[in-house]
Amino acid sequence: MFRFFENLVDPYTAYRQTDTPPQRLAPFLWDYARPFRKVFVAAIVLAIIVAAVEVWLIHAMGQVVDILSSGTPEQVWDDYGLTLIVLALFILILRPVMQGLDVAILNNAIMPNFGALIRWRAHAQVLRQSVGWFENDFAGRIANRIMQTPPAAGEAVFQIFDAIAFAAAYTVGALILLGQADPRLAVPLVIWLVFYAALVRWTMKRVGPASKAASDARSAVTGRVVDAYTNIHAVKLFAHHDRELAYAKEAIDRSRETFAAEMRIFTKMDIALTALNGFLIVGVVGWAILLWMQGTASVGVVAAATALTLRLNAMTGWIMWAVSSFFRSLGVVAEGMETIAQPITLTDAKDAKPLDLRAGEIAIQSLTHHYGRGSGGLDRVDLTIRPGEKVGLVGRSGAGKSTLVKLLLRFYDAEGGRILIDGQDIAQVTQESLRRQIGMVSQDASLMHRSVRDNILYGRPEASEAEMIEAASRAEAHGFILDLADPEGRAGYDAQVGERGVKLSGGQRQRVALARAILKDAPILVLDEATSALDSEVEAAIQDTLYNVMEGKTVIAIAHRLSTIAHMDRIVVLDQGRIVEQGSHRELLAQNGLYARFWARQSGGFIGTEAAE
Repeated sequence: MFRFFENLVDPYTAYRQTDTPPQRLAPFLWDYARPFRKVFVAAIVLAIIVAAVEVWLIHAMGQVVDILSSGTPEQVWDDYGLTLIVLALFILILRPVMQGLDVAILNNAIMPNFGALIRWRAHAQVLRQSVGWFENDFAGRIANRIMQTPPAAGEAVFQIFDAIAFAAAYTVGALILLGQADPRLAVPLVIWLVFYAALVRWTMKRVGPASKAASDARSAVTGRVVDAYTNIHAVKLFAHHDRELAYAKEAIDRSRETFAAEMRIFTKMDIALTALNGFLIVGVVGWAILLWMQGTASVGVVAAATALTLRLNAMTGWIMWAVSSFFRSLGVVAEGMETIAQPITLTDAKDAKPLDLRAGEIAIQSLTHHYGRGSGGLDRVDLTIRPGEKVGLVGRSGAGKSTLVKLLLRFYDAEGGRILIDGQDIAQVTQESLRRQIGMVSQDASLMHRSVRDNILYGRPEASEAEMIEAASRAEAHGFILDLADPEGRAGYDAQVGERGVKLSGGQRQRVALARAILKDAPILVLDEATSALDSEVEAAIQDTLYNVMEGKTVIAIAHRLSTIAHMDRIVVLDQGRIVEQGSHRELLAQNGLYARFWARQSGGFIGTEAAE
């Protein structure tokens, strides 16, 4: 039975992705709720039916009181026995069935699937953002918003159907019931409803913003805490335990203050609600008693009015809390929207086609990119790399080497100029097809918190076990991989490498990353300090492998250790975002320019990258 309700909606159903999600709360939630609309209608109908049954049950109990006072037990049984039996069967059988359908739709069909759908689609949307977008935020804060938005949206939906729809139907039913008994009994309820609606409105106007502020503050705490954990080596190395505590305390205290402000609203609401409910009880029950004393209402009417009023009294706190929870949840969703609903700014062109790579020629034309600052990065760079040519990039830190690589991979859109691969503007081809044709090993060889096997196969998931091991062997990684073991007992290629690969040494991470690039076997290869973390012995052992891997590929290699690029076909020297020299190693030494000074200054093959001329 549970499986039937759980499968009413597929949270992973196909949908149309958009680069510009709705920016307002209601359209945002409505867009996510499309697959649930029929189920939502069923939930509303069932909530109304359940509420109507509850009101009718109180009415029926009032009639039972009148029946019991209408004669002797024998007379009552003879006249109303069948009615009482039918009522009992209804309460024992039909009422639980209707209640069961209501909660099954809500708890089994909506709640698990709605949260899963939002989390799935939100994650898919965020993954489509550019690298630059991620560089401008805390990973912890992004993850926190992805994790807390779905349960908040689910809680909002839950409150709509479990409390708000039920309460609205119950209140209407109560008005009808009291009006049928005596129209005057509905007057105190109507007056109470007016003031109750005013209290709800007052509360909601304040709860939404207060909840969003509290949610923002919680996300800031998560961001700071995760930042400390991610960089725990630096925290320990510089002995900044107390500094990190103080940094976190600032955010925690802000979170405490915003949460306390939110709770003040609920305290005021509870006090006002207690006073209002006192008026409701005295007004309805007192009037019913007065009508009974005047002989215009039966004992059953007084009993029903009393039961109904006490039920409303008990419900109002729950309803108010449910409505407050609903708006508080909407505040959390609104905060999550600041991440999830951000437009995708780096997109494929409308008519983008897959990159058709035939030879691997890279033509860079007037390429300019300053990261929106007006300076730094690259400034009008022109460079053509022939198919199969190996080019080394050299320059001081900040000269623009990494910027050129990021633009080639289209992690950013260039502010000026363009890059062509085999005559195709990379801004006019699909991003995925572009990056499939480029293999890269960077100096920051961060790995996934998965097994060594998963990390190497990331380069080409469909590769065989033998191909994976061959790539690891060529990267001089197979030997140390076989000796790996993690605390859970997994060994070799099944061993987990830890977050960002922290369980491996820098050289081991670099070799796993190199194995991944070897397995990918892309026709264009980018090496960004690919051997920077290797000791001289290991580097010497894989130099031949690197040159073999480069064979037949178009290669761009960034290096501060000039010995690693001295044998390249051409070396390009960048300075302050421009090409100042290019040629072979011998030609550049003969020019006695910037490259020659780098070579003369280096110790062990390193450039004095920070030295100013």
